[in-house]
Amino acid sequence: MARRGHRPSQAPAGRPRFWGRHAVSAALANPNRTVRKLWGTREALAPFDLPSDLPVVYADVADLGRMVPADAPHQGLVAEVDPLDEIWLGDLLMEGRDDRRPLVVLDQVTDPHNVGAVLRSAAAFDALGIVTQDRHAPPESGALARAASGALETVPWVRVVNLARALDEIAEAGFWRIGLTGHADQTLGQVMGEAKVAIVLGAEGEGMRQNTEAHCDQLAKLPISSKVESLNVSNAAAIALYAAAAR
Repeated sequence: MARRGHRPSQAPAGRPRFWGRHAVSAALANPNRTVRKLWGTREALAPFDLPSDLPVVYADVADLGRMVPADAPHQGLVAEVDPLDEIWLGDLLMEGRDDRRPLVVLDQVTDPHNVGAVLRSAAAFDALGIVTQDRHAPPESGALARAASGALETVPWVRVVNLARALDEIAEAGFWRIGLTGHADQTLGQVMGEAKVAIVLGAEGEGMRQNTEAHCDQLAKLPISSKVESLNVSNAAAIALYAAAAR
């Protein structure tokens, strides 16, 4: 795992609360994650071998439901955690220098469910990590952790101040930067080649910003049917990562 450092600017106003079996169990298993407090039903907590210094509160389903957003599927578990510390882009690129794992770059994708789903796909297809901006990306949250289904704890997530500079650094590390956009002339399969790839995706609706497109080596589209105008960004990321893995 790449080196981590303190990132106070990324911490939300309070500690995030995660809920659900996958998100909570992954947080407990992550040595880089500090879990401050755990609430749960006796049945949900029974399988865990919990550290003796972790405050644990037994609660019923109704009490847990009041601790999370309405209708959130907490599955009898809620944890209060500290946000993960920062991962530096240079460290992540150094970690992946000798392999061909793809990288995912998100340009102002702010929906936590989408970012969580991208993290899950990144874990499924063994991506090196994801890169987002620090101010135009969601903070860690229960909704994001739930959508990631544990991948928030295992996939390196780099936040950068300037995405254009980060793309330059990614290119210097030997990655072929492919921006996915519907107005490209060629498909992803036609432009991917054999080099290490960084898949760049923009927000739904707006897509990639012009300056982000200018920092890609190639633009490409997914060969989807004309019956559908576009794909959700997390679906597009999953397809692109599968294509990279299947080369």
